[in-house]
Amino acid sequence: MQAELGVLLTAAVTVACLHTVAGPDHYVPFIALSKSRGWSFARTIGWTIVCGCGHVWSSVLLGLGGAAIGWSLSKVKGLEQVRGGIAGWAMLGFGLVYCVWGLVRARQNRRHKHFDVYDDGSVYVYDHRHGEAVRPKDRHAVTPWVLFIVFFLGPCEPMIPLLYFPAAKASWAGMLLLILVYTLVTLATMVGMVGAGYYGFGFLKAGRLERYVHALGGATLFLCGVGMVFMGW
Repeated sequence: MQAELGVLLTAAVTVACLHTVAGPDHYVPFIALSKSRGWSFARTIGWTIVCGCGHVWSSVLLGLGGAAIGWSLSKVKGLEQVRGGIAGWAMLGFGLVYCVWGLVRARQNRRHKHFDVYDDGSVYVYDHRHGEAVRPKDRHAVTPWVLFIVFFLGPCEPMIPLLYFPAAKASWAGMLLLILVYTLVTLATMVGMVGAGYYGFGFLKAGRLERYVHALGGATLFLCGVGMVFMGW
């Protein structure tokens, strides 16, 4: 399990970083609110952590659903020797399907929630498609608690197979470690990006990746599944 856990931890770190950095919505609203409301650095980071925890917890809830499936698999007699292989194939399959779904979603340009910052420093959230003009009546002013709700309702789907595998191997320590690493990396990345913006540092143009973040997450899981199944990772 040690080798597989190392791969899963790498995937968790990669997915958490990609999911956060590629989505400006994970840090730009906090920077804007801090400027428009005159927040201190401590309060800005505090709200970032609160909202980040909501985002992570909703992701973990999804992952626990996958863990329940993995645990059920581990209890089936006769599968003791193959359940690890089945879990690896499950990650490979989920990653492939999730990657394809992400590419289709990016191509279809479906409506999704987005934050925008206006010249007066106010922040609004609305549903939109990339390249679509937004009417003022369709937007809603963002408060800290509205921000928390939006983050809580926007989980990261790749957590499902990340917890499925250690559950299938009955490794509760592995599950807890994955949850801890995913949580810390997500929060650290959010805090780092918000802190940099708070003090006026610019960002890489990672926002262009936002449209493909689901596909990138799926590709990461697919590659991990390939390594587990065919390369003995």
